[in-house]
Amino acid sequence: MGKTMLSRKNLNVVALALLLIVAAALLAACGRSNANGKTESTPATTAPSAVEVSTAAAIKRDLPRFFEATGSLAGDQQTDVAPQTAGKVVAVGVDIGSPVKRGQMLVRLDDAELKLRVDQSVAQLEQAKAAVRQAEEKIGLRPNQAFDPNRVAEVAAAKVTLDLAEKNLTRAEKLIESGDVSRSFYDDARARRDQLREQYEVQLAQARQNFAGVAVARTNVANAESALALARKNLSYANIPSPIDGFVTERTADLGEYVSPQQKVATVVRTNPLRIRIDIPEQAIQEVQVGQSVSITTSAWPDRNFSGRIARIAPNVSATSRTLTVEAEIENSGGALKPGQFATVRILQPRSEPAVLVPARSVLTQAGVARVFVIKDGHAEQRLVQTGQTEGDLIEIKNGVAADEQVATSNLEMLSDGVTVKQ
Repeated sequence: MGKTMLSRKNLNVVALALLLIVAAALLAACGRSNANGKTESTPATTAPSAVEVSTAAAIKRDLPRFFEATGSLAGDQQTDVAPQTAGKVVAVGVDIGSPVKRGQMLVRLDDAELKLRVDQSVAQLEQAKAAVRQAEEKIGLRPNQAFDPNRVAEVAAAKVTLDLAEKNLTRAEKLIESGDVSRSFYDDARARRDQLREQYEVQLAQARQNFAGVAVARTNVANAESALALARKNLSYANIPSPIDGFVTERTADLGEYVSPQQKVATVVRTNPLRIRIDIPEQAIQEVQVGQSVSITTSAWPDRNFSGRIARIAPNVSATSRTLTVEAEIENSGGALKPGQFATVRILQPRSEPAVLVPARSVLTQAGVARVFVIKDGHAEQRLVQTGQTEGDLIEIKNGVAADEQVATSNLEMLSDGVTVKQ
């Protein structure tokens, strides 16, 4: 039994030894394999590969100069439309965005009561005219005839009788001197003349009084005509028209609503031309004048320039900013621009100056710092630059790059100073 246990122990030892021998052989084989294949060796140091880039030459040419500023577009005219009489809305002719012409109906109010007032004024006018005709006929005055009291029948008759009495009195004066008539006859003739003169004066005063009635009647006609004109004007207020050509930007009146003269019913804006205000530096005042050409760009139309002209210049310079306010009018016949849009304005100057230009895509801007990579002798040279105005797809470089130098236009994010490149 002791031999059996010993033999088993010997077998276990032998097995363990064999396993150790096999493991060592395998490790040795792997080591030789790694040594031959270099699969586990430290990677070999290799030269960095060149960055492939495209290039373009910086060019030098005369560049038109301009002032650049920003502002918001505004309508040439904008008006809030309110009724001139109170009433209930019975018709609405427009909505937001509707194009309108001057005089076109925006809102119409109920005009039934206004029409009744017109009819009443017409009746009052006819009544006043009839009173004038009656007063004129009373004194024998024809329409539009100048008043002469002696043309009144009663006055004319009294005047004839008075004239005859004057003649009889004159004849009696001559006869009494010759003794052909008595004093009593002369006294009777004079008393008769005085009586007829009084009658004439009474008729004359009556005629003038009657003419005063004609004048009052004519005044009543004029008043009635004014009342009728006012009634008709108030009737016209029932139709609320657009005061300008343009577009409706707001409509606040709805069908059936009661509106008053203090209440806005719509807002109309004229969009051609549009206006924009900008501020010009004080040192550039002498280079800005009315009629000068301008152009604008907007974020909505980044590839389009819209032309215009300077229309108005403020008479004073701001004491705080030392700038001059200038207002330009922008052509907008196509309606592409909208009031309220933010725009960049350029005011073209009459002079041009030489400038170095490179493709805009060759400028890499990070954290507000602009840089370009100039390619020389197969290497990239980083240049910090200051950019200026743009001209199409080119941008002005104010310093750091000379004309005819080659600048990288692709793979800029892979470049750094001294990197090897290939074109």
